Amino acid sequence: MPNVASKWPVFFRSIAETLAMVGISGAISFSLGLLFGIVITVTKPGGVMHNRTTYQILDKFVNFFRSIPFIILLAGLIPLTRILMGSAIGVKGAIVPLVFGTTPFFTRQIEAALAEVDRGVVEAAQSMGSGPMEIVFRVYLRESLAGIARGTTITAINLIGLSAMAGAVGAGGLGDFAIRFGHQRNQLDVTYLTVLTLVFLVNVIQVIGSKVAQKSTH
Repeated sequence: MPNVASKWPVFFRSIAETLAMVGISGAISFSLGLLFGIVITVTKPGGVMHNRTTYQILDKFVNFFRSIPFIILLAGLIPLTRILMGSAIGVKGAIVPLVFGTTPFFTRQIEAALAEVDRGVVEAAQSMGSGPMEIVFRVYLRESLAGIARGTTITAINLIGLSAMAGAVGAGGLGDFAIRFGHQRNQLDVTYLTVLTLVFLVNVIQVIGSKVAQKSTH
């Protein structure tokens, strides 16, 4: 790897930038996606807190952002990113579009995980006098831990791919490293090293997620 030998500091900085993008945007997306997924589940027709207006608004909001290709979302959110983060480039500039691109996806993952909860268990909790919040925490979230773990794993892997794509617009990280040196300068060893690093990160996340899902299954 002759071209990589002179770029180790840049390479390790790119890894740190990727982990920062994934960590920060992942934490925000997890919180918002979990909240939105729960709200959609409990407010949909037949839900424990049925509210047609809330359900329709949030459902359409999620569908709208899921339908936009991420590379277009990156460009379209530049003005908002500058307002919120003060910059549209670098790690800070990637956070806003990554959150907008990941939250709708994770919301659907949470919705799917909660949908696996046996309706009979929910009805049993209602018959014993449990309120909506008790059902959310004691039934939905507890019974769907394995599904949530699997959804989180899928979303984290997807987020790594999106963070690499964000490198195309100067967001930094491994995507920027591969494009700037591997593609634009035709240094194939840089590209191959980036691919191997991303594969390693994805496999680490997959192993951890599978272990958590396995331990959460009951």
